[in-house]
Amino acid sequence: MRRSPILALLGASLILALGSCARTADNFTPRISVTDTGATRNANGFLVQGYVLDDTGVTDIQVDGKSIPIQPGSRKIARFQFQAVLSTPTGQYAITARDAAGNEAKLVLPVSVDPTRPTVKVTRFERSGNVIRVSGVASDNVRVAQVSVDGNRLNITPGASVEFYAETTGIWADIVVTDTAGNTTNLRAR
Repeated sequence: MRRSPILALLGASLILALGSCARTADNFTPRISVTDTGATRNANGFLVQGYVLDDTGVTDIQVDGKSIPIQPGSRKIARFQFQAVLSTPTGQYAITARDAAGNEAKLVLPVSVDPTRPTVKVTRFERSGNVIRVSGVASDNVRVAQVSVDGNRLNITPGASVEFYAETTGIWADIVVTDTAGNTTNLRAR
């Protein structure tokens, strides 16, 4: 009979110990992150890539209401990709993610297509022996991202209109202007 009080005491201790181990509710909403869209593209079809972060694991990812495959790997960092196709210059995709607890997150991703190539105008060209000095203005309907002369990238501040200056050697200067959508314009200044 001495065992009964000891067992009762152990049972009460076990109940108290296990009672403090109760699971808490999952209040962490999945976090959607798009890692590659380029936001503005120069073609009507392009690949959108990203991931969804969640502590309990992602169970479903949808784009405009249609489920897309979750790439192999951890469901806590669920990677996804889908092919975006636009029939108009601008559009948007609604990305929805759901976790094992039923929490849901939504992200509206605006996308656009820019088929317009940037322009470049040489404002000054001078030759002194074998040295060429060239300056000009590069413009784009969205944003000039890069200007290079004879393969050397110039230090510019990206914008809709960018002034540039470069010195090079040779007979001419090959200027390449690239916008944020990846459109390029080439000009050989002589």
